[in-house]
Amino acid sequence: MLSQVGSSSRSQSRLPFVAADVGGTFARLGLVSTLNNDGRPVSLDPFRTFRCGEYPSLGAIFRDFLSGVPSFRVRHGAVASAGYPLGEAVLHTNLPWPVDVGALREDLGFADLSLINDFAAIAYGTQFVEPGDMITLSAVATPVVNGPRIVLGPGTGLGGAALIPGRHAPAVLSTEVGQASFAPTTDLELEILAVLRKRFSHVSIERLVSGPGLANIYSALATVRGQAARYDTPEEVSAAALTGGDALASESLGVFCGAMGSVAGDLALLYGAHGGVHLAGGILPRIKDFLRQSDFMERFMSKGAMRTLLERVPVKLIEHGQLGAIGAASWYLDSQPEA
Repeated sequence: MLSQVGSSSRSQSRLPFVAADVGGTFARLGLVSTLNNDGRPVSLDPFRTFRCGEYPSLGAIFRDFLSGVPSFRVRHGAVASAGYPLGEAVLHTNLPWPVDVGALREDLGFADLSLINDFAAIAYGTQFVEPGDMITLSAVATPVVNGPRIVLGPGTGLGGAALIPGRHAPAVLSTEVGQASFAPTTDLELEILAVLRKRFSHVSIERLVSGPGLANIYSALATVRGQAARYDTPEEVSAAALTGGDALASESLGVFCGAMGSVAGDLALLYGAHGGVHLAGGILPRIKDFLRQSDFMERFMSKGAMRTLLERVPVKLIEHGQLGAIGAASWYLDSQPEA
């Protein structure tokens, strides 16, 4: 279970408020309406999940959610959204509609509505995950040195963020790691890249390390192997790989895990993530056993002279569920001034 969240230094002046985690496929909204004696929100209740493609706008999702909350007036909120926050708008590639919290605030009649990147919120939320809710993939389970931690998660796209320890509250740095150029490490990845370069003007990391990326790997690998592709969706590819009945699907999922390991190792070096690496995203819990047996960790550590350093970094898998909304709620309480 997730532990209670938030800062003990905040008043109840903004209660109740909505915490939203908006990804490319799902939006998850929860209401924070009570604080315990330490000033921490204790739950998201109610909490609902919405499929983004079934709504014409984020405002429509908010109105649907708010129609089911208790009769008291909600005038505050925090939105954790996929994409890169630019002022009150979001630059994104995977959402079905624009996100502008300024326009949304006016539409809903809110007093304030704060914006944070979705994986920055998940990174913030990792402070409140209990050890029993994580699966350790590395040989070490706890950090040797306190330091930054990173979160990486393949879903509709690829999200990533860093959590930097601070004296009073940590800072979070959002990234657009999924939009960075893919760097092949193996000869097979070079062949796959050559195929994908004919399809895309820019082969970003998330063209391979994401749900749709798994489908891209599979179709490209079919071309490389001179075989007919039998599956179209990442769900079909992963299901075929997990049953062990399709060699091409299994190889594709192996390439996916290996590429993700390389990206995670790069981020750990870039941000000095001595505090650990957390993997999130909807696809990973479903392939956790395959992931453990893959070369993910070997690729994570395979950074030449830095291998000894990366061997000391704990790597854990988390299923984020409510974590993005909980992280957004906690960040909101810690970042907003007292009223």
